Amino acid sequence: MMPDKKSFRVTARWDDEAKVFYSDSNINGLHIEAETLEEFEALIFDTAVDLVLANHFTPAELASKPLRELLPTILWEKPEAVSA
Repeated sequence: MMPDKKSFRVTARWDDEAKVFYSDSNINGLHIEAETLEEFEALIFDTAVDLVLANHFTPAELASKPLRELLPTILWEKPEAVSA
């Protein structure tokens, strides 16, 4: 039986007033704002896993679980369309 992996999501939302993409996510502590999707995506890959490990696992879990159980699934959802 496979252990339950923790799953997280990150969705880019467009703020038409500020002209930036911002994050909607269930990762504690994750807040991203970026002018482009490419920049947004780079910030996800730079920060999301570290925040998951820091904010969603206890020190005991980090010390006792095999690495394959610690690696989270992060679903990155790009917006369907952005109005100009």
